[in-house]
Amino acid sequence: MSRQGRPSRDERVAALIRVGELELTGDNEAEVDAYFAPDFAFHGPDGAELDYEGLKGYFASLRAAFDDLTISRGIIVAEGDYVACQTTIAGTFVREFTQSPVGPLAPNGNRVVFELLNVFRYDSEGRLAEEWIQTEPQPTPRVGR
Repeated sequence: MSRQGRPSRDERVAALIRVGELELTGDNEAEVDAYFAPDFAFHGPDGAELDYEGLKGYFASLRAAFDDLTISRGIIVAEGDYVACQTTIAGTFVREFTQSPVGPLAPNGNRVVFELLNVFRYDSEGRLAEEWIQTEPQPTPRVGR
């Protein structure tokens, strides 16, 4: 912890990586819940807005639709209460994706890779308060073909 009682850059990055992994596995829900601020807001592509419960539902549908999910973080930049990073999520599309950004999609058995750019803002208690995501151009059509 830093002198101000906030997580250090390395602690914040390590926690971000761990929580991303837990979101994909569905493990240790209490730890993931504690990571998020009560008024968490997700700002996604095309104006998608979710609260924490909505984000949990999205990850549950991702876990249900894709086998062998993995997440990796690329370049990570941290400045004050913000962290920005490249994120890659990949898996095999084997069951219906009920919360796809374009509506439910039937599985196609293909390996799918989501390339994301994330910006995270943390509150004064070190909890994730907001997240903004940008995706590669038109990632969803690859999922449904």
